[in-house]
Amino acid sequence: MERGTGFHNGIFCIGTLYNKLFFCDTRILIFWGGGKVVFLITEALLKERDKQAKWNGIPLLLQKLYEHSHPNSDFSQCQSILKEISPLLSMEAMAFVTEDRKAAQESTFPNTYTFDLFGGVDVTDLITHHLRLAERNDFVLFLFTLMTNKKTFLQTATLIEDILGVKKEMIQLDDIPNLASLVSSFDQQQLANFCRILAVTISELDTGSDDKHTLLAKNAQQKKNLGPSRAEINQATLLNIPGFIERLCKLATRKVSETTGTSSFLQELEEWYTWLDNALVLDALMRVANEEAEQSSTGIWFSSDESGLANTSTRTQLPQSMKIMHEIMYKLEVLYVLCVLLMGRQRNQVHKMIAEFKLIPGLNNLFDKLIWRKHSASALVLHGHNQNCDCSPDITLKIQFLRLLQSFSDHHENKYLLLNSQELNELSAISHKANIPEVDAVVNTDRSLVCDGKRGLLTRLLQVMKKEPAESSFRFWQARAVESFLRGTTSYADQMFLLKRGLLEHILYCIVDSECKSRDVLQSYFDLLGELMKFNIDAFKRFNKYINTDEKFQVFLNQINSSLVDSNMLVRCITLSLDRFENQSDAKVAEVLSECRLLSYMSQMSMRMSFLFRLINIIHVQTLTQENVSCLNTSLVILMLARRKEKLPFYLRTLQQMEYTEKYPGFILNNFHSLLRFWQQHYLNKDKDSTCLENSSCISFTYWKETVSILLSPDRTSPCAIVSYIDEAYMDIDRDFSEE
Repeated sequence: MERGTGFHNGIFCIGTLYNKLFFCDTRILIFWGGGKVVFLITEALLKERDKQAKWNGIPLLLQKLYEHSHPNSDFSQCQSILKEISPLLSMEAMAFVTEDRKAAQESTFPNTYTFDLFGGVDVTDLITHHLRLAERNDFVLFLFTLMTNKKTFLQTATLIEDILGVKKEMIQLDDIPNLASLVSSFDQQQLANFCRILAVTISELDTGSDDKHTLLAKNAQQKKNLGPSRAEINQATLLNIPGFIERLCKLATRKVSETTGTSSFLQELEEWYTWLDNALVLDALMRVANEEAEQSSTGIWFSSDESGLANTSTRTQLPQSMKIMHEIMYKLEVLYVLCVLLMGRQRNQVHKMIAEFKLIPGLNNLFDKLIWRKHSASALVLHGHNQNCDCSPDITLKIQFLRLLQSFSDHHENKYLLLNSQELNELSAISHKANIPEVDAVVNTDRSLVCDGKRGLLTRLLQVMKKEPAESSFRFWQARAVESFLRGTTSYADQMFLLKRGLLEHILYCIVDSECKSRDVLQSYFDLLGELMKFNIDAFKRFNKYINTDEKFQVFLNQINSSLVDSNMLVRCITLSLDRFENQSDAKVAEVLSECRLLSYMSQMSMRMSFLFRLINIIHVQTLTQENVSCLNTSLVILMLARRKEKLPFYLRTLQQMEYTEKYPGFILNNFHSLLRFWQQHYLNKDKDSTCLENSSCISFTYWKETVSILLSPDRTSPCAIVSYIDEAYMDIDRDFSEE
C-alpha cells in the first residue's frame, strides 16, 4: 500500500491511494482498487451512516481536523478536535500494547481502524508538517503579534512556548515588533503566562552533556563567544521595558484575595487545562466549578478573605483551594524570571529595582498564607503525585522562592532587606556589645524597604527550617538560602544573629544525630556551617558544647571524611579559623583552643597533611567543575597559611614522602602542578571576579597569585617550587590540557 498526499483532478486530497478514503472540500472521496473514484459521500449521508456503523463521529471529526489543518487556519481548533478524538483511541491503544501490537482490525480495535481508514494518520502528519515552520524566525516573530488578541492569546502563548522549547537557536526579543507596547497591553494574568515564554528566552541553553559543564569546556566556550549570549541580550531587553520589573514584583507579591474573582472561574478552566496539560486535572476543576455554579445559583458565594476558609464547608473550600493553586502557578513563572535576572549581568540594576518595588516585604507578607502555607486535606495535587512530591506546584513554589532568596542575598548588601527594623537594631546591638564597628551595609539600609511585621523573611525561614522533616527535599534549598546571607566578607554580627536562634545546634543535629545520608543536603549543611563558624570563637565554643562526647565527634568526622568534595569548605573554615586563633592572645580564645575537639584535631600536622593529600588527589584538570574547584582552592589555602609560617618546603616534602608511601611517586605533585597552571588560566582571566576568593579567606588575591607563581616556578633549586620535589624520572608537568 502506497501512502502519500497530493492533488487529484485539481482537488487537494489526504489519504492513501489504495483502499482509503480522502477528504475533498466538505465531501469524502472513496478510492478503491487503483485510484478510481467510486462515489462521493455527502456530509448528510456520512452522519446517517455513522449512526449505523457506530463510527462514534470519528470521520466527521477528522473532516473538521482537515479543514483546520492549513497554515492559515486556527490551530487552536485542531487542539480542540484532537481532545475529542483522543479518548476514543486511548483505551484501544492500551489494548494494542498488551496484545503484541496486532494490526488494527475493525473487530478488535474499531475506533483505531476507523481513524486509520478515514486518513487520520495522514491528517495529523500534515499538521506536523505545517509546524515545521517553527524553524523560521519570521514565523515565530509573527506569532508574537497574535498575542494582542485576547481570544487567541493563550493558544498562541502555548504554541510559542512549545516552539522555543525545541528551537536550536534562541530568538532575540529585540526582534519582536513593538515588544514594549505588546507587554504593556497585557493584563496581569497574561503577563504571568507570558513569563513562561520569557523563561525560555533568558535562560542559557543546556548543552545536555555533563562533560560540557567542566570548567575547561566553559572557558573554551567563553573564548569562542566574546560577546554577550542571546540570553544575556534578552535579559537586557526586558529591563529596558518601562514598568516591567515593577509589574512582576506586583504579581509576585499580590494576595489571593486580590486575584480574579470566583465568578470568572469557569472561564479560566480552559487555561488551566492548557497549562497543566492533564485531562484528570481538568476533570477535577470542572467538578469544582460545577459545584461553585450550583451554590452560586442558590445564593451561596465564596469569601475572598482567606481567613474565612475555616468557617466554610469542605465543598466551598475547593474553589478557594483552586484559586490558591492558580496563583501559585503564576507566581512560579514570575519568581523564576526574577531569579534569572538577579543572576545576570545587570544584577545590580535588578537589585535596585526590586528593592524599590518592595518585593522582599511583599513575599514576607505572603510567607505564612501562601508560600509556606499548611496543606489542607483538599489541596489540589496532580494525578499520580502527592502533596510532598517534588513535582507538585506547592513544592515547586517553595523551591523557587528559596532559589530567589539565595540569588538575592548572595554577596549583596541588599540582603539586610530580609530583616525587619527590630532585627536590624539587634545587629547593631551585637556589634556594640562586641565593641566592633557596625557593618556599613546595615547602617545604610533604607528602613522603609525592609520587612514589616514581627519577623523578617530570614527569621521566618529559620523557623520552618528547624521544623523540616529529616527526609524533606527542602533542606538543601533552605541551607543554601541561609548560607547566601552569610557569604561575602565575614560578619560577626550576622553570625551571632543566627547563632542566637539555634542554627548551629540544628545543623549539628541533622549531620550527627539524624546521620543525614543525602550528599546534596550534607554539602549544603557543611557549607552553611563553615560560613557560620568562620573566625567566630563563640561558634566553636557552641560546637564543643553540642559535640560533647568522643562518639559524637567520631560521627561528625566520619561525615566529613565520607566526601571531601562536599565538606571541603568546612575544612577550609576550620583551617583559617585555627590559624587566626593561634595568633591571638585572648584568654577566652586560648580556653576554647585547648578544649575544642575540632580545633585540636585540625591543629595536628598529620591531619592537615592528610586533608591536603586527599584534596589534591580527588580532582584533575579534566574533571574540574564549579562544584569541585573549591577543593583546589582549599588546598591552596592550606599551603598559603604554611607559606606565611615559612613551612611551605616542609609541606611539599611531606607530600613527596606520602607519594612514595603510596607507591605513586610524582603522581600527586604532577597533578597539583597541572591544577595550578589551570588555576592561573581560570582566575587570572580579566572577566573573573576574584573578590569571592578574598572574602572567603580574608587573604588578598595578590597573595593567592604570588603563592601560585612560587609553586609553579621552573627553578628546581627553589625550596618552594613543586618541580623541586618531582624526580626527573617521574616528571610530567608539560602536558597540554587545553580544550579543543
